Amino acid sequence: MRKQKGFSLIELLIVVAIILIIAAIAIPNLLRSRIAANESSAVSSVRTLNTAEVSYQTAYPAAGYSADLPSLGGASPCTPSSTTACLIDHVLDSGAKSGYNFDAAGATPLNGANTTYTVGAAPVAWNQTGVRQFGSIEDGVVRGDANTGSNTTPVTTSATVAAWSPL
Repeated sequence: MRKQKGFSLIELLIVVAIILIIAAIAIPNLLRSRIAANESSAVSSVRTLNTAEVSYQTAYPAAGYSADLPSLGGASPCTPSSTTACLIDHVLDSGAKSGYNFDAAGATPLNGANTTYTVGAAPVAWNQTGVRQFGSIEDGVVRGDANTGSNTTPVTTSATVAAWSPL
């Protein structure tokens, strides 16, 4: 009788078990890496919004800082005005990018001009796309809050963002 070539059922089960163990180790690391990448993108977007707010105030001094996020963006092709300044791309203008929700608000109208602004970013799905909120006020310092709980709405209150830790 000839011996048949091939793998036994036990050998195949051992290989499958090893693959499952490796996957169980790798998948959580992959998810943490994705969260870190989303948070890094959110911080970068908050910095972009800071720059856009300063540019908006310079371009439209009668309006001061922008009143909201759509005022900083605009559809393509964009014609710059105080309601569509064309300073940010349409992805960020939509209010969501890389697993984060974004919002901006101008405040304290003085003779019709906003003298302050607040920019906020919150994860779309807490503990899946991010675990921290980010924000900035007119001083341009990006701040973060690690105790977001499950809040997915960006904070646009100056006093709240100012109390967060600078990054």
